[in-house]
Amino acid sequence: MTNLSALSDMPTWALVAVVMYGVFQIGFEIYALIEMFKTPEDRLVFGKRWPWVLIILFINLVGAIAFLVAGRKPVIAADQPGAQSLPDVNRARRATDVLYGGKDGE
Repeated sequence: MTNLSALSDMPTWALVAVVMYGVFQIGFEIYALIEMFKTPEDRLVFGKRWPWVLIILFINLVGAIAFLVAGRKPVIAADQPGAQSLPDVNRARRATDVLYGGKDGE
């Protein structure tokens, strides 16, 4: 019963601040968990999901921040085998000639 009386003795602004912090913390943890499950396992630092679930849930806000900052390996951009090379200069000249006329005023 003493805990409830202690809450009622708190100023209103302090109760609002505690509730807002709790909502922020839970929302941030949910966001971190969603991002963790969307990340492929080969990009996770420990290589498995279960350590991050425990860290995010039991270390609360600090665990969620730790995952979002350092829990994922960066994506390495690979060259795409069918990627387009630099645009063809002749095609660009022809397009310019069609749109604006040739050098000879055609």
